[in-house]
Amino acid sequence: MLIDIHTERKVPMTFNPIITVGRQYGSGGREVAKKLAEIMNVAFYDKELLAEASKQSGICQEVMETYDEKQEKRSFFSMMGFQGRMDPAGMYLEMPMNHRIFLAQFDAIRKIADQGPCVIVGRCADYVLRDHENVLNVFIKASMEERVKRITKLYEMDPMKAEETIRKADKQRATYYNYYATGTWGDVANYHLCLDTGVLGVDGAVELIRRAVELRSDKAEEDGIKW
Repeated sequence: MLIDIHTERKVPMTFNPIITVGRQYGSGGREVAKKLAEIMNVAFYDKELLAEASKQSGICQEVMETYDEKQEKRSFFSMMGFQGRMDPAGMYLEMPMNHRIFLAQFDAIRKIADQGPCVIVGRCADYVLRDHENVLNVFIKASMEERVKRITKLYEMDPMKAEETIRKADKQRATYYNYYATGTWGDVANYHLCLDTGVLGVDGAVELIRRAVELRSDKAEEDGIKW
């Protein structure tokens, strides 16, 4: 069931949306995704995705957290000393750990999406699920000033340190996304909705996404697509 956050009106959910949420650091994107999942009464995956990927791949979850949304600068093939005659199993075992973790997350995201409606945060989920018809890709942003305010308050951090942390985290996420996905992190072409929490607030962003899901469902029904 979907619940209108202003009226608490329950709306029958006759579709199975998968919402992916990319986010700038400090924009409140995770909070938006978490609240959205609660309102829609669907599964939520952020760090939870690492647990699923760990369970399916056998890679320790603590190791996954170390490499989470990080990309080493060195080339995949140069690091592994790639040879064309190497068999697939051998290739996998020779892969750098960050590549193995990406593949584990890739498989986990696809399996999770096949299980039913959910909200997935980051980790190139919009790219991984690019062929799924029932996906709504969202990107959450805010001005640097708004993000510094949020991080300063949340972590009791000096504003200058907060801005440094934000820039570092954004660069890390962009490097990871741009390496593994065929697109540019934060580029509007990759998403159906780009929302500014500095303008809308967290609850406003949640409400707009919820409404977009309903509109997407209506259009799918008009187009004869089972969503």
